[in-house]
Amino acid sequence: MTVQINTLFDENAISSRIADLAHSIAETKPEKLLVVAVLKGSFIFAADLVRAMHRAGLQPEMEFMHLSSYGAGTVGSENIRILRDVESDVNGRDILLVDDILESGRTLHFAKERLTKRGAKSVQIVALLDKPERRKAAISADYVGFACPDKFVVGYGMDMGHAWRQLPFIGYVVPGEETGAAGENEGD
Repeated sequence: MTVQINTLFDENAISSRIADLAHSIAETKPEKLLVVAVLKGSFIFAADLVRAMHRAGLQPEMEFMHLSSYGAGTVGSENIRILRDVESDVNGRDILLVDDILESGRTLHFAKERLTKRGAKSVQIVALLDKPERRKAAISADYVGFACPDKFVVGYGMDMGHAWRQLPFIGYVVPGEETGAAGENEGD
């Protein structure tokens, strides 16, 4: 199978934008900050973001949440499965929920509601990519890396059939007969 991937955002653009996001987050002076990375796609972004937050003077703690939405065309948080939940006490803490891409919004809506119900002082969302034309849930990110065109993106943690996560840039799959790539990513 031949797959053509074109660069959408290169390494320098990503690095610069993450530094800007970290400084914007630091300016809000969060208290007892807990960064919660939504797996799997956000792992590279979350790692780079917390290091940039450290350089911006923050001392965040880190947790992970692995969620799975299932059922083609389903609507609502009742269709989200928790594969790994946050183990830390979130009560009274400022939470930064980190995801690679905000598309339908169902997964992030579910995660935000779950953390809020568990007593978080605040839950803010940072998404590396925002694809608002695909939104199904009433949710938006507090911090956005880049607006994403309606393309199937890979790299920098995002995959296509478990491939291409390792790319140091964000690219898009050029649609063709071999790939069958549509405009919607697997994640949120």
